[in-house]
Amino acid sequence: MTRPPEAYNPRTCDCDFCSKHGAAYVSDPKGALRIRLKEEGQTSRYRQGSGQAELLLCRNCGVLASALFNEDGRLYAAVNARVVDRAAQFGTPQAVSPKTLSAGQKVKRWQDIWFPNVSIVTANL
Repeated sequence: MTRPPEAYNPRTCDCDFCSKHGAAYVSDPKGALRIRLKEEGQTSRYRQGSGQAELLLCRNCGVLASALFNEDGRLYAAVNARVVDRAAQFGTPQAVSPKTLSAGQKVKRWQDIWFPNVSIVTANL
């Protein structure tokens, strides 16, 4: 992230899936995100809604960690603020309604506001 955590307002998605998982996403179109997995087999990916994005979930506890979108070999992502280190104190959450957007509008929004430089690595934590 390119700014202090309190400068980011997590976005609470109003879709049924994200609402039920209590997700509130943060991202930075000028930043980068590295997702470190303890073991690849400990996660699962799920597509819902328009099916364009994938949701990354923990197979052990069911926590929704991130939303991912891949286009032309570039991985974009937003991370669930509720899985980030407790030391990070984000700003006030704001409600968003992506379910009112068309498939094309969703892609444009993701490209405009999500992390554009994302890597997923498997490493011992």
